[in-house]
Amino acid sequence: MHLGSPPRPGRRRTATVLVTALAVALVPLVAAPAAQAAAPVDLGPNTIVFDPSQPIEEIQATVDAIATQQVPAHFGEGRYALLFKPGTYGTPENPLRFEVGYFTEVAGLGQDPGDVVINGAIEVYNQCLPVPEGAPANCIALVNFWRSLSNLTIQYAAGDADGCRSSANFWAVSQAAPMRRVNVTGANLSLMDYCTDGPQYASGGFIADSTLPYVVSGSQQQFLVRNGSVAGWSNSVWNQVFAGVQGAPATDFSPVVGEPKYTTLDTTPVSKEKPYLYVDDAGRYNVFVPSAQKDSAGATWATGSTPGKSIPISKFFVAKPGDSASKINTALALGKHVLLTPGVYHVNRTLNVLWPNQVVLGLGLATIIPDNGVVAMQTLDVPGIDIAGIMFDAGTTNSPALLQLGTKLSSLDARLKRPLLSSANNPTSVQDVFFRIGGEDVGKATQSLVVNTNQTIIDHTWAWRADHGTGVGWDINTAETGVLVNGNDVTATGLFSEHYQKYNVIWNGERGKTIMFQNELPYDAPDQASWQHDGVNGWAAYKVNDKVKVHEAWGMGAYIYTNVNPTLHATRAYEVPVTPGVKLHNVLTVSLNAAGTIDHVVNDTGDPVTPTFAGPSTVVEWPVP
Repeated sequence: MHLGSPPRPGRRRTATVLVTALAVALVPLVAAPAAQAAAPVDLGPNTIVFDPSQPIEEIQATVDAIATQQVPAHFGEGRYALLFKPGTYGTPENPLRFEVGYFTEVAGLGQDPGDVVINGAIEVYNQCLPVPEGAPANCIALVNFWRSLSNLTIQYAAGDADGCRSSANFWAVSQAAPMRRVNVTGANLSLMDYCTDGPQYASGGFIADSTLPYVVSGSQQQFLVRNGSVAGWSNSVWNQVFAGVQGAPATDFSPVVGEPKYTTLDTTPVSKEKPYLYVDDAGRYNVFVPSAQKDSAGATWATGSTPGKSIPISKFFVAKPGDSASKINTALALGKHVLLTPGVYHVNRTLNVLWPNQVVLGLGLATIIPDNGVVAMQTLDVPGIDIAGIMFDAGTTNSPALLQLGTKLSSLDARLKRPLLSSANNPTSVQDVFFRIGGEDVGKATQSLVVNTNQTIIDHTWAWRADHGTGVGWDINTAETGVLVNGNDVTATGLFSEHYQKYNVIWNGERGKTIMFQNELPYDAPDQASWQHDGVNGWAAYKVNDKVKVHEAWGMGAYIYTNVNPTLHATRAYEVPVTPGVKLHNVLTVSLNAAGTIDHVVNDTGDPVTPTFAGPSTVVEWPVP
C-alpha cells in the first residue's frame, strides 16, 4: 500500500531538513505594512459583498438568483461566497430569507457573530428527486453537500412563509455542509426538512462554535456538535455526538434498536476554530486565526472575543482561478498566506506550504484539481499551519495523495524525544477540508488526506469516493484510502470517510483521538473476490495499526450498502489491536436497504447486520468489560 511519501527523491532529504530549519528559524520575508486607510480588495467575481446600506430588495434578488443557479448544481463548477459586512439586514416585517445551494459559502464579515444580524432565515431544504410514474416521492436531504454558513446571527423572522416553513430555520444538510460561529434565535433550528413529501432522510453533519436554540434533529442519521450550546435536542437516530456543548443530552447509548444513541463529552480535548475573513472598524480586510484550545467547552465568543490573532489582508496573496501553481508557490515561498477566491484551480505541480503559521484559506469552497497525477498540496514539517475551506477534487490521472501534511521527517520528534517539528500549543490544523474522487468527472487518487505531522487537528473533513454522478465505477474512480494518519498525537473531530476500496481510515500514529466518525463502505464491488484481503472479507472502515499502543475514539458509525452485489460481506467494521490503551466508546454498524452484511462490529466482537437485520449493532465499550 502506498503510504503517501512526499514526491521528492530520497537523495534530497538533507535539503528538506535545511529548508525546514530555515522555515522554523526565519521571519517571513513579507513585512507587515504600516496602518493606512482601507484599500480596495479584489475577492473575485464570485464573491459578493453586501452592505447594510443596500436596499433589502436588491440583496434579496441577488441571493435568490444565486440560489436558483446553485441549489440544483450538484456537480457544477460555480463557486460563490456571499459575505455580509457588519450591520443588520432585513426587519421582522420585511425579512431577508434565502436558500443556500451547492458550493455556496454564506458568512458574516464581523469580528464576532453578533456584528452581522440577519432578520429572516438562511436555509437548506430537501431535494425532491425524480421518480418513475406512480412511485413514492423521494424528497431527501441525503445529497445536500458542499455549502457552509458562518459568523453571523439569525434572528428568525417568518415573513410571508407558509405555516410549515414558518415553524423553524431549516438546515437540512448532509456531509460537508458545516455551520460555524452562528447564533440562532427566535425559532427552532431544524436539521430535518419535515415540510416536503417523504422520506425526508438526512445524513449530516457538523456544527461548531455556535449557540443554538432548540434543535429538531429528526431524521439525521448522525451529527457532531462541538463547542457551543443548545437549548434542547429532540432525538437521536444512530450516532449523535456532542463535545464541549452546554445543554447537550447526557450520554445514553442503548444497545437496544430504536433507543437513544447519544455520546457526550463534557469538553473537547483539543480544538482550533477555523480562520475567517472579517472587516475591521476602519473598513480593512483581515483574516482572524483563532488560538488552539485544550479541554474546552462553549462557544469561543460567548463571553468575550475569540482568542487568537489578526492577519491583515496585505499579508495574503489573493488568488484567482487561472493563477498558475507556480504563481501561488512563489507567494507561498515568500512567506505570503494565500486566500483562494471562489472557483476551480487546476494545478500542474504541487502547492508547497513552507512556513510556520502559514494560512491557506478558501472562499466559496474553492476547489483544487491536480493535473498530471501530482499531489495537489503538501506542507513542510513546521508547526501552526492552517488549511481551511477547500475542496480537493481528484484529477483523471492518479495522484498518490491529494493533501499531504508533513513528510516522514515528522518521525524525528519521536526519535529525538522533543517536539522539534511540531507543537502541542501551536498545532497544524485542517478545518472544513473536503475530498472528492469522481462524481463530476473521472477522478483517481490512492489516498486523499495523509497526515505525517505530529500534533495535527483534523476538524471536520469528508473524504468521498463518489457513489453517484459521472465517472463512477469500481474500475473507474479508483481510490484506496480516505485518511491515512502517520503522525502522533493527532486529533480528529468530525471524521467522515466513505466508499474507499480498501481501508477508509488507517491510523498508524500513537495517541490518536477521534470524536465522531461516519462511514459507508463501498457500494460497487462487483464480487467478493474483488473486495477481500488476506482471507478476510471486505476491508474494515477504520483500521488502527497493530503496533499502536494508545488510541481512543468516541461515537463511530459504519454502514454497508452493496447495491451492485447485495451478497457481499465485510468481516468487521473496526479493526484494532487488542491492548489496554486502545479504547473505543459507543461504536455501531448498520446495513442499509437490505444490501450487504457486516459480520462483526470490532474485530470479532458484535452481532452482524444483514439484509434481514439492519441494526444498528453496537459495542458500547471496547475492550468489552
